[in-house]
Amino acid sequence: MANRLPSILLLSLALSLSAQPPQSSATDADVTATYAKLCAGCHGADARGGSGGPNLIRTSLVLNDRNGELIGPVIREGREGMPKFDLTPTQISDIAAFIHNFKVGGYDISRNPPPSIVTGNAAAGQAYFAKTCAGCHASLNGIASRITDPKQLQQTWLMPGSGGGRGGGTSRVSPTTVTVATTSAKVTGRLLRIDDFFVSLVDAEGTPVTFTRSGDVPKVELHDPLIGHRKLLSTYSDTDIHNLTAYLVTLK
Repeated sequence: MANRLPSILLLSLALSLSAQPPQSSATDADVTATYAKLCAGCHGADARGGSGGPNLIRTSLVLNDRNGELIGPVIREGREGMPKFDLTPTQISDIAAFIHNFKVGGYDISRNPPPSIVTGNAAAGQAYFAKTCAGCHASLNGIASRITDPKQLQQTWLMPGSGGGRGGGTSRVSPTTVTVATTSAKVTGRLLRIDDFFVSLVDAEGTPVTFTRSGDVPKVELHDPLIGHRKLLSTYSDTDIHNLTAYLVTLK
């Protein structure tokens, strides 16, 4: 028995180590930026649901997850209405830990956020704004006076109109509209829903209208006021997010 004890101890140690999440060097602000870029637009800044995405912290999958073992496959493989994200195991573990830090119940501020997410270089953020954003936004002077919470400000420029979680967002964005051209008519209105089989809208008279789709028939043309922001989402690095946020908080 004495000769077998070391082997048992080694096995126990190996199992203990394998159960630990991957070690991460990311700061809390880095993880906040990654969540804001990839998740908050649909699931809200507080993970309680946003623009079209469900509440995360009350789902059975998240409640049964520990270190990202259940959340990870969903992130990597996607789901209907949710794209795939190519993240490392460490990044997935960080996102899982971030979500788990929200309490399931209550309506208070349920997570201890980092002291400040403003960790970037404002001068570098100004240069990034001039290069990437100024073509559509000549000036955002005063934005930091209207949106005083840096976290909310960050989410607002990452994905305007996303809602930012409970309580709604602060930005007012024109809705996505759609034009459907059939053989007999052309109808334009506010988009309600679109997929491979149907497109639904509210026309100028306020009447809901639904068209059946088959391939490219009828012809559907979307008018998305946020298309520029959506295209940029996949290009931001954490450093870009930090720097641009640091610049925007100075525009009071």
